[in-house]
Amino acid sequence: MKIEIVSEKENPFLKRREVYFKVNHEQRGSTPPRLEVRNALANALKAKLDLVFVKKFETKTGTHTAVGLANVYDSLDQARLVEPEYIIERNTPPKKPAETEEGKE
Repeated sequence: MKIEIVSEKENPFLKRREVYFKVNHEQRGSTPPRLEVRNALANALKAKLDLVFVKKFETKTGTHTAVGLANVYDSLDQARLVEPEYIIERNTPPKKPAETEEGKE
């Protein structure tokens, strides 16, 4: 999986960088998971993982190239203030279900 930064724009009003990117996932075949792309983007941009939010991400039909938009915030508080709740939820790793007491009986 190769990530290419297409454009990067500073938005001082919202205290974030808006990044358009391309992901070539020819070796993988299928579209990579959002959290994997988020990880690779954080490494490419040299940013903390907690401050990177992949807002949009889709593979173009018939290709092995996905394009997307991510926001990189200055602080986590600013991200929570600006980003919608569903975007924050999509960029959070899934929680492991806790064992229930009923299943042990």
